[in-house]
Amino acid sequence: MLTTDFVDGAPNWLDIGAPDIDGARSFYGGLFGWRFRSAGPDAGGYGFFQLDGRTVAGGMQTEPGQGPPSWTLYFRSEDARATAKAAQQAHGRVLFGPVDVMGQGHMAVLADQARATFGIWQPGRTSGVDVVNAPGALRWAELHTPDIAAAAAFYHRVLGLETSGVPFPGGTYTCVNPGGAGEDAMFGGMVPLAHPEDEPYWLPYFEVEDADAVVAEARRLGGTLVVPPATIERVGRMATLADPYGARFAVIKSAGARE
Repeated sequence: MLTTDFVDGAPNWLDIGAPDIDGARSFYGGLFGWRFRSAGPDAGGYGFFQLDGRTVAGGMQTEPGQGPPSWTLYFRSEDARATAKAAQQAHGRVLFGPVDVMGQGHMAVLADQARATFGIWQPGRTSGVDVVNAPGALRWAELHTPDIAAAAAFYHRVLGLETSGVPFPGGTYTCVNPGGAGEDAMFGGMVPLAHPEDEPYWLPYFEVEDADAVVAEARRLGGTLVVPPATIERVGRMATLADPYGARFAVIKSAGARE
């Protein structure tokens, strides 16, 4: 499961790029109770979404030409430059960086062999987000890709990630964990793209107390329902949404989560 005791290859940050950060603040604030705190005048408008003063994600306003609105998931790297080079050697691309972020750490944004975007974060003064798994925080991450075997090989080579198959209704689900951490450290999975013509992407899941209520509130706030709520035994009840700008994310009321 996700933890803030970050190890190499584990998700340790995520952020959203939106064409209207004030609108995103309003949407996610209404949905999850997040408050937005600026990172300061030198941060180019970047800031932190927080719950009770603890950071759960970052966000910034994007300009035309910077790509579609989206969530980016970052993975811990001991050496951002070496990881970026490994991604290139594995037929991925470096889209931005690596750069130092005001002493907080080094980051880069990459694309995998199928063009799914992800980030890497080499900790400096900031190791990652302050909270995971709690309502309103990251719970799971899922790669939607046209070729699971190729994706598994790419992320193993670049981040050391390991995969395993778990029996699932209708087939087998490919789970992902940091290298050497064991299956108890599973943080996500890989699934085939629903439509082959779609662009591959990483989908963040946020824990919620009531998936159906959050779906209704998201639609009221201008979001879109992408995949209706469904319950999977021993996993939980989940749904996929898009915010008012089109950035996709999912919500889950995990099975066994405290009421």
